[in-house]
Amino acid sequence: MTQFAVTKHVVAAPDRVWAIVTDVAHYDRVIQGITAVEQLDDLPDFGVGTTWRETRKMFGQEASEKMDVTAVDPGTSYTVNAASHGAVYTSVISLTPNGTGTDLTMTFGAEPTSSVAAILAKTVGRVFEGATKKALKQDLNDIARAAEAS
Repeated sequence: MTQFAVTKHVVAAPDRVWAIVTDVAHYDRVIQGITAVEQLDDLPDFGVGTTWRETRKMFGQEASEKMDVTAVDPGTSYTVNAASHGAVYTSVISLTPNGTGTDLTMTFGAEPTSSVAAILAKTVGRVFEGATKKALKQDLNDIARAAEAS
């Protein structure tokens, strides 16, 4: 399994950051890499079972993925899974109070579920890892900008 994390210090209270990272319906207004969001569940609040389809522009192309929240520690972290192209992707968004605000961390992992995906992960995985880290850093910058503007 490939896994890495990126962290950004956000000059905003953890509850403000939490409100933004759990406002799925407005991700496309906050995160510039997301071009569309479609809420797929009818839950009244963000939690386990929250599901959406997000469309992102990656490598010059738009791609849509179904995202499922599988774990939540309210105000602290949540886990999202997506299955696509022979792999299961897991993202954990976590918040840690730190002095003047919040350390926001995104941990990303990919587990191949097919032999073709496993071979690709070993051969071209580094290229995708660099691009994914860059996209996650931009996501964190976008979230920080929204949280700090309020």
